[in-house]
Amino acid sequence: MRSENELGFDWRLVRAFLAALDHGSLLAAARALGASQPTLGRHIAELESQLGVVLFERTGRGLRPTAMATRLAESARAMENGALALSRSVSGANATIAGSVRISASQATARQMLPGLLVRMRQELPEIQVDLVSTSEISNLLQREADIAIRMTQPTAATVVARRIGTFALGAFAHVDYLRRRGTPRQTTDLYRHDVLGYDSIDTIVRMSAQLGTPLLREHFCFRTDDMGAYWEALRLGMGIGFVSESLARTDGSVVRVLPQLKIKSLPVWLAVHREIHTDRRIRAVYDFLARNIPASI
Repeated sequence: MRSENELGFDWRLVRAFLAALDHGSLLAAARALGASQPTLGRHIAELESQLGVVLFERTGRGLRPTAMATRLAESARAMENGALALSRSVSGANATIAGSVRISASQATARQMLPGLLVRMRQELPEIQVDLVSTSEISNLLQREADIAIRMTQPTAATVVARRIGTFALGAFAHVDYLRRRGTPRQTTDLYRHDVLGYDSIDTIVRMSAQLGTPLLREHFCFRTDDMGAYWEALRLGMGIGFVSESLARTDGSVVRVLPQLKIKSLPVWLAVHREIHTDRRIRAVYDFLARNIPASI
């Protein structure tokens, strides 16, 4: 008989052994497992080969367990009980809609859109705790830095499920106090004579302005930051003209649109999740809530 370290058990073989032991024939055991009789016979033969022992004597009336089979039965049933307990634990964990869900979103999304949605989600899913990761980096769902990610670029990993659920409409905006002080730009080239708010390391505005025919370079920005909270506060307090989503601008009645003729390309909103969503009801519940409610918030 081979040593334990050499066995490398396949659980299917152990199930076939126990079924044959309990039912006394290959036909009855195959029916119990929903398998074919030849398949069950091969599994038992393979287990006997791995162990280097004979487990059953084939008789005209079925299978007769050998003394070795009787000795191994207790250990095999302990394995079966352990496997069933593990299955019940996993099923129970995945069946409950409770626990923590980690959501990753850009700073703008985390600040502007998610708090209101999470207040409503708290009413619908009271047993869920949310960890919100506010970052401009693309969290790696594969390495479990987040369970769900809201992004402006489409994830491409094969094991990530991504769904486009809407778009952020963008525009140029300024506070009425700034416009009262500096005047309202009438054409895009007027931006060169105004205070414009830009990003520090993110090149979105630079690329966007170049596509629109009025290229803004880093030196054209009177203020630069990648912190979207600070960017919005600077715009809201009248520092200059900035580029934000229409939904964010609507939160302050003193922030108005300028240069409405600017046709700025909207940013897609992607909801991404690891494909285990198909088996985890907790993550699925949060994903479905966000998919239903984000489109009405952007």
